[in-house]
Amino acid sequence: MSVPVVGIPAAVEQVRWRAWDQVVNLAPRTYPAAIQRAGALATILPPDDRAVDDPASWLDRIDALLLAGGADVDPRAYGAEPDPSVSGTWPERDRFELALARGAVDRGQPVLGVCRGMQLLNVALDGTLEQNLPDRLGSDRHRHTPGAFADHEVRLEPGSLAERSIGAERTAVKSHHHQGVAELGEGLLASGWSVEDDVIEAIERPGEEFVLGVLWHPEEDERSRVIGALVEAAG
Repeated sequence: MSVPVVGIPAAVEQVRWRAWDQVVNLAPRTYPAAIQRAGALATILPPDDRAVDDPASWLDRIDALLLAGGADVDPRAYGAEPDPSVSGTWPERDRFELALARGAVDRGQPVLGVCRGMQLLNVALDGTLEQNLPDRLGSDRHRHTPGAFADHEVRLEPGSLAERSIGAERTAVKSHHHQGVAELGEGLLASGWSVEDDVIEAIERPGEEFVLGVLWHPEEDERSRVIGALVEAAG
């Protein structure tokens, strides 16, 4: 039996290490580690504008797509002007991931979006984002400390893909975000919500084998079954 391959589009960031200060493609090691624990191979995909016209060249080489967390999605990707809170956008990353997400959904390939990746998945299917949740919530409880995860609880719709992937109707999660879903993308339904404030924490596309977005970071919890569910769908 062949081992499934999960592609992780790489982030684009300005990074300093040792004597160097350069723009790099990167992915936190927790993502490939979670994929490897689930029995699959992980491959990092650097942004390439050729995917806008030909996503199949990348998707043909992988069995599933994991859209990782990271910088804010450029609001211009969903027809909005940036809020002052939006920062660190990399349009070339957005273009690449939007093309892969749309292509994967169109061909029925398993897709998991994590944090920014859930937001990107929503935008790929013509949804929009709430650019700064603290403006509505009155606090930054989902990203209380830069560089540290916020712990809270999420409730899942019984019988949903999210609930089946997690294995329970409630779960403790680790979050680090200031944006969320506004208008849901085409065919998407909300299937998870923050217990504390009802922020949409999971979205999915019923009728597809595996199209799921979660606003938290399952790769940071070795007990989480979410990435394992993606790998199982890719097998």
